[in-house]
Amino acid sequence: MDFLSINQTSLKICGVRTEADARGLIGLGVDAVGFNFWPNSKRYLDPKDAVWLKELEGEILRVGVFVNQALELSMRLISEGMIDVVQLHGDETPETVAIFSKAGIKVIKALGVKSKADIETAGQYDADAILLDAHAPVVFGGTGETFDWSLALDFRSRYPNARMILAGGITPSNVAEAIRQVRPAAIDVASGAELSPGVKDFTKVQQLLEACRQGL
Repeated sequence: MDFLSINQTSLKICGVRTEADARGLIGLGVDAVGFNFWPNSKRYLDPKDAVWLKELEGEILRVGVFVNQALELSMRLISEGMIDVVQLHGDETPETVAIFSKAGIKVIKALGVKSKADIETAGQYDADAILLDAHAPVVFGGTGETFDWSLALDFRSRYPNARMILAGGITPSNVAEAIRQVRPAAIDVASGAELSPGVKDFTKVQQLLEACRQGL
């Protein structure tokens, strides 16, 4: 995935719920968009209402976000051409992640980070990237809370060849510092790019994108 190139920090905007927002993000040049298919999310997108995702194929990387859900849904959305990448944002085991890898499906495993112990588990996953997010065991991300970025640096030192995506409370005001300190392959933003849950703020997105492109 060029999205995970080491040459420049990419930008993924997560929690997109409408075709209009998705196309607006494409127009700005955002690298990837995330669609949350977990029903308990305040940014939930019902797959039945998301047939328009097929029309975005080839225009932007489409990431489906799933939380402790049956594999059938994610596999079906991949086979129907609605998403390109599976992001597992719950308590999925290394064995579950390996199912996607063995099937040739691009997979991102998200980990809620609170301590070094959470970093130590990252090496168990055969994923195309590890997404580090603030620890949120009930809501599984999208809280707008940051975590101690020194733990992301610990991840980098432990797993120098792994692709890291940094999430958790990233906004236009701190994104440049996040990139400078952590140098992730990508930044993942939900609440920090919104007017309200699921409604994107294109001014904020533009500011985030400029910081990524500048590689501060």
